[in-house]
Amino acid sequence: MTDTTRQDFRFFHRLRVRWAEVEMQKIVFNAHYLMYFDTAMSDYWRALALPYDSTMQALQGDLYVKKASVEFHASARVDDQLEVALKCSRIGTTSITFAGAIFRGEQHLVSCELIYVFADPTSQTPKPLPIALREVLLGYEAWEPMVRVELGTWQALGPLASKVRTEVFLDEQRIPVEMEWDEADATAVHALARNRLGLPVGTGRLLQHVPGVSRIGRMAVNRVLRGSNLGRDVLRALMLAATQRGDREVLLHAQRTAEGFYVRLGFLPRGEPFEEAGIVHIEMFHTLPPLIGP
Repeated sequence: MTDTTRQDFRFFHRLRVRWAEVEMQKIVFNAHYLMYFDTAMSDYWRALALPYDSTMQALQGDLYVKKASVEFHASARVDDQLEVALKCSRIGTTSITFAGAIFRGEQHLVSCELIYVFADPTSQTPKPLPIALREVLLGYEAWEPMVRVELGTWQALGPLASKVRTEVFLDEQRIPVEMEWDEADATAVHALARNRLGLPVGTGRLLQHVPGVSRIGRMAVNRVLRGSNLGRDVLRALMLAATQRGDREVLLHAQRTAEGFYVRLGFLPRGEPFEEAGIVHIEMFHTLPPLIGP
């Protein structure tokens, strides 16, 4: 892999070398490169929109490292900004091979090969790799989307959307159950994001606040997948639905910890912060473009 270039990869994980990872000569300890690849592998699964634990439970197996080999071409040094690239290079009957590379700018520093075996988690005996997982990996490397966002009623999407909301609002944020479920679900437009295995990973809902103004709420994304643009995709789907019904504005009550997320998507704060369900929120709004066409 000495002639590997950045163009050979779709996935990149970025990091900065820390003092604790270098020798006296200020070059990275050899063993740390495997740690870099292992960390990047976690983000690779995030890029697939596959929360690892729930995915392996659904597939009734687990992945175990069979082989990890590293080839060194040049050294990384303290404070270097590195990019760790990964790609699925081969899918066997029971195994997956990943090719990896570490770059400093355009310079290729390190190559890696990682072989994982899919196995029964109890006996650790190999099992045939599920076709569904094979298709996810091939689809990702072919630049296919990993998530589909659909809009619908609570009757159609509620059973799966409620799983995400339960995980985020009830289990993680400890919001009282009586404050989570209300009659507005029955009339709202709901968005549901599902990964390529059909597992629900994000949701939100759209209400008619007043004539011409929509209100988005119950925005929830699987904890493991936050930062992977899932929330953005759900939000945009709901905003498009509001535009298509002719609304001129959409508002929402953002948790203060998520305010920056909404600002980056064009929302503006309005009014003073307030407490809702024991969490500090602020109202934010976004002007919608006029509906064009018949």
